[in-house]
Amino acid sequence: MRDRRVLLSHMLLCAERILEYTSGGRSAFLADNRTQDAVVRNLEVIGQIVRDLDAQCLGDISAGVPWHAIAGMRNVLAHQYLGVDMLLVWKVVEDHVPALRDAVIELLDGDLPGTA
Repeated sequence: MRDRRVLLSHMLLCAERILEYTSGGRSAFLADNRTQDAVVRNLEVIGQIVRDLDAQCLGDISAGVPWHAIAGMRNVLAHQYLGVDMLLVWKVVEDHVPALRDAVIELLDGDLPGTA
């Protein structure tokens, strides 16, 4: 297994990219297919990293973050690609990505079990 810090660092990068790509707001996001594609891809990567790190383990060390829901969102985005609701994606970006970014920063700044 890769070092958890490497995976968490990549998760942080994805969250920061999402926030950068969506800085123009909801209307700009909904009007731009490329931005939508980039955000969805980064959300999928975040979800896969959560799966790789084990959502239950993450929950044990960082309670309050909906790790299982994050992993589940990856499945929705990857498998329901024809029916992905961009308004739902925007809600996730607006309501959850900033808190996720902050939680990952906190994990990286702390004493993370299972790291080299």
